[in-house]
Amino acid sequence: MYLTGLLIFVVVLGILEQMGIPDKFITWSFVFFAGMSFTIVGFLSRTMKLAEFYVAGQNVPAVYNGMATAASWISGAIFVGLAGIFYSKGHDGIAWVTGWTGGFVLTITLIAPALRKFGAWTVSDFLEARFGGKYAGLPGIIVLLTCSFTYLIAQMTAMGIVASRFLGMEFSTAVFFGLAGILLCSLLGGMRAVTWTQVAQYIVLAVAYLLPVVWISAKVTGFPLPQIMYGDVLQSIAVIEQNLVENSAAISGGLATTVTPDQSLDTFNFLALIFCLMCGTAVFPQLIMRFLTSTSVQGTRRSISWSMFFIVLIFVTAPAYSAFIQFELYQGIIGQPISQLVENAAWLFRWGAGEGQSLVSICGAQALNIEDIRQACGNMQHVISPSDISIDPQILVLAIADIFDLPFVITALIGVGAIAAIMSTTNGLVITITAALGHNVYYRLLNPRAPSGRRLIVTRFIMIIISIIAALITLAKPGDIPMLVAWSFSLAGAGLFPVLVLGIWWKRTTTAGAISGMASGFLITLFYLVQTGLYGMNLWTIPTITDQGIATMASAVIGIPVGFLVMIVVSLFTSPPPFDVLTMMDDIHRPGGKTITQGGDRKVIY
Repeated sequence: MYLTGLLIFVVVLGILEQMGIPDKFITWSFVFFAGMSFTIVGFLSRTMKLAEFYVAGQNVPAVYNGMATAASWISGAIFVGLAGIFYSKGHDGIAWVTGWTGGFVLTITLIAPALRKFGAWTVSDFLEARFGGKYAGLPGIIVLLTCSFTYLIAQMTAMGIVASRFLGMEFSTAVFFGLAGILLCSLLGGMRAVTWTQVAQYIVLAVAYLLPVVWISAKVTGFPLPQIMYGDVLQSIAVIEQNLVENSAAISGGLATTVTPDQSLDTFNFLALIFCLMCGTAVFPQLIMRFLTSTSVQGTRRSISWSMFFIVLIFVTAPAYSAFIQFELYQGIIGQPISQLVENAAWLFRWGAGEGQSLVSICGAQALNIEDIRQACGNMQHVISPSDISIDPQILVLAIADIFDLPFVITALIGVGAIAAIMSTTNGLVITITAALGHNVYYRLLNPRAPSGRRLIVTRFIMIIISIIAALITLAKPGDIPMLVAWSFSLAGAGLFPVLVLGIWWKRTTTAGAISGMASGFLITLFYLVQTGLYGMNLWTIPTITDQGIATMASAVIGIPVGFLVMIVVSLFTSPPPFDVLTMMDDIHRPGGKTITQGGDRKVIY
């Protein structure tokens, strides 16, 4: 029903656009429609029950949980940036898609079903029970807060950039606009509200991502299935490039070619990035929290399967964006004199500048007006070659409707889709951080006798404080989005993957082993990230394996093996876990049966 309403709304605005309604009215109409629908869903999902606030009552149907998980996972960085990775990095884009998708395979096999059988509300619930005592989960809380908060800053930065671009706001205003959206969607209902708003947000972002490229595929190839037809477009690009070579137009710099894709990672780093993304995805707290809302262990597996379907639907479309945009650039810009740009590619000047940076440049000059381009290139008859033009890959999805001269309503739809993607991920991160602090720190560590009403009040207060702190840090612009994303996945994988895999599947893992392994893997990865990312330390090279050095985005390839090694060695030299823990693990691995705890509070006493 919501999908039907959205499509009707798009058609109505398209008709109004043809009647002369201003673009600003169309943009704000989309924002109002999406914002009001998300707010209404959040309000109707309000609750005063702890289980519903933290894990949506653990009764979310698999299909809807899959949609919510997909929305939570398809962040603004993925929505806006994945197509740009394929455009600018060629084969490197495969590493990101393979790593993210492979992470779901790992979690459905190794982690999420066991945590759901245990009955955890958070990762730290399991760590406390598995390794004995309420303080055993504290290292896990530290890792969770670090990686989740880093990712939250990345999402709020994306919100500021996208909202300022489409709504004409200042960056700071856009950040607090996003803050208001977070609280309206999640404050009253917690995970229950977040779940159902994420379902609505997935519908918006999926329509916004798929509709433009389906339209373009039909326009260019005559067949509205871009996931298949972009192969024909790539062949056409290869022919055009070959003709350019024969005509002595050198293909270098600027555009990534399809004949010889730009692969910036060597083989080791390509595989290491896949490994790190798989491990980081498998244990990322935001995803684990989503899977803990399912109805049962089997429901968890079905939820993950559905989430993979909804996510892959977006992933397999991203290369089509790259292919169609390259094709249009070769058709309308490459090989043309500068004098034709205003007529054939006016979009270049509309997208020439962004938030303090050049988004499009020609002959090294920012594409603000034709005169600047003429001066940079020499004269109006200069023929543009691939090396003359440089486009920020992050604008490709946002600008594609303008590039192909589609109605403005499609551009506005894409902008709202990007905002929906950012909000869905941000909501998931905020509830994950809030649950860790409200449930594991306040209730389990500080005030275990707190009544339910007080716990909900404290948790909602924590949510407000966390959101405000994140917004204030975002205003300081602590780092670019790719760097923050790389940090969050690396730290999650290094800090949580070894302890969850061994904690679930190796009963000999001890408390000392778990804590020392988490600390060593997390800290060595953090050291490498800080030293290489902030202080300019040279990347660590491995003779005969990688002379390029271990890429920062793949830094967990250091921390994960260290975490496993330390955990195994220390566990072998310390006393084995007590009998009740071993019995609990046997029950977790036994098919069928009821969950063992409710949010870490034992329902069965061994």
